[in-house]
Amino acid sequence: MPQFCRHNRLLQNCPICREPEPPPAARRAPRSRGARSGRSSAASAAATVTIRRAPRAVEDGYQSELVPGIHARADAHRLADELAIASGRLAELATAPPGLYAEVASEPDVEEALWLAFLIAYLSPLEPSAAESSGTDPFAAIRAVRTRWRDADLPALDGVATGPRTAHDPARGAATLIAYRRFAERAGSQARALAGEEQWAPDRRFARAFERLALPGLHRAARFDFLVTAGRTGRLDARPSSLFLRGAAGDDPTGLAARRVLGIADPALLDRRAAMVAEAAGVPIEAVELALWNWQADDAARATLGASPTAAAPSEPIASALGL
Repeated sequence: MPQFCRHNRLLQNCPICREPEPPPAARRAPRSRGARSGRSSAASAAATVTIRRAPRAVEDGYQSELVPGIHARADAHRLADELAIASGRLAELATAPPGLYAEVASEPDVEEALWLAFLIAYLSPLEPSAAESSGTDPFAAIRAVRTRWRDADLPALDGVATGPRTAHDPARGAATLIAYRRFAERAGSQARALAGEEQWAPDRRFARAFERLALPGLHRAARFDFLVTAGRTGRLDARPSSLFLRGAAGDDPTGLAARRVLGIADPALLDRRAAMVAEAAGVPIEAVELALWNWQADDAARATLGASPTAAAPSEPIASALGL
């Protein structure tokens, strides 16, 4: 007779309640686009966490209620490392922002600061390997094309180099930038368009601004990065409480990883489980968002978003929360 678990699923189909399968040496998980193995670093916040690629991870009976979709310790270690890197990057943005982020934080004119933050998120900083031709500066391409908000000039984007989370599509030209300027002009300024009502809580402000930024060509990740940058550098009182996966493109790495790692597809339940991971690991929800992206993405699509190589937070507490 079929047996059902406490989640009202067939027992053998529930990723949480099913009995772990023995890990025979020859049995391997299916090849996936983002399968990489990593080692957890127990170093301090000044240490560099290294993510090592592997073609696939061997299922070894690993289980955690926080990440019911992961069945290999190597995959869990890799997630812990990505969470440490993403969390450290957020702390760096708030205290010692690197590159052009420092200008976003220090620019006296909030309109110029928000425009620069938008350009950074829209084009995306280059990764170290891609930035070598630009003197290893991940912001070099953005720096070369940036314009001032008050001049109303749009960046010349022909042939511009873009990072892994870019929303720029050369076929669209400057259409998305034009749409953003019109969005701000309708409200009177970027700050007014994004801030909403004064009494809103930071998470509500983030959510409403994220909705309003659903402009042609501006995908989920770019909107998310823009608002995280504005919030962490003190230019907008906004913090996310969600991964904002509803309506995301089918190939969005964060969405793909969330379904794999958290063992469910419903966006509301994904948000709930992601919040549980964030709380248990002691990291912000926006760190979970970027960590999932990088856990799923291949090397070409992995995004450090201009963070310093030593920005990673200690990964030991995170690994402990995952039962490692």
